[in-house]
Amino acid sequence: MGKQGVDILDLDVEKLIEMLNAALSEEWLAYYQYWIGARVLEGPMRTEVEPELLVHADEELNHAVMVVDRIDQLGGTPVLSPMDWPKWSSCEYETPSDPYVEAILKQNLNGERCAIRRYQEIANYTKGKDHSTYQMAINILNDELEHEQEIEDWLGDIDILREDIKKIRM
Repeated sequence: MGKQGVDILDLDVEKLIEMLNAALSEEWLAYYQYWIGARVLEGPMRTEVEPELLVHADEELNHAVMVVDRIDQLGGTPVLSPMDWPKWSSCEYETPSDPYVEAILKQNLNGERCAIRRYQEIANYTKGKDHSTYQMAINILNDELEHEQEIEDWLGDIDILREDIKKIRM
């Protein structure tokens, strides 16, 4: 970003870059969590859920691109090593050691809720002070809210399926 672009910001740019590096780290961890979870997924609704998890993974990767571009525009340096992602992230990466669809979805739901908090924080910090970052944060936040809803819907469907099976057995 040009000097004028940074000068017009009414906030601590270094703090914002730190927030964006945390978000960048979280996006990479979310990407991998979705991607690997889709690969090991087992159980009911697998054929419906697996391709959607891969779509979510791609969307997380696109978020990472937007965030790293913004860090660059602000004159910052993005997190350069995957080894540093867990250090920057406030979202926990949950190893998909249980491949059951419900377990994978719950892990991803936790990640989405953490991402929602992150982008709400960035939006609140930049509102009225950095329109470009604010708009980016709102766009990503809307994606994360959509992901959360989809996962909640799938988990609800699994609960309904579980109840239907109980009725059949009675």
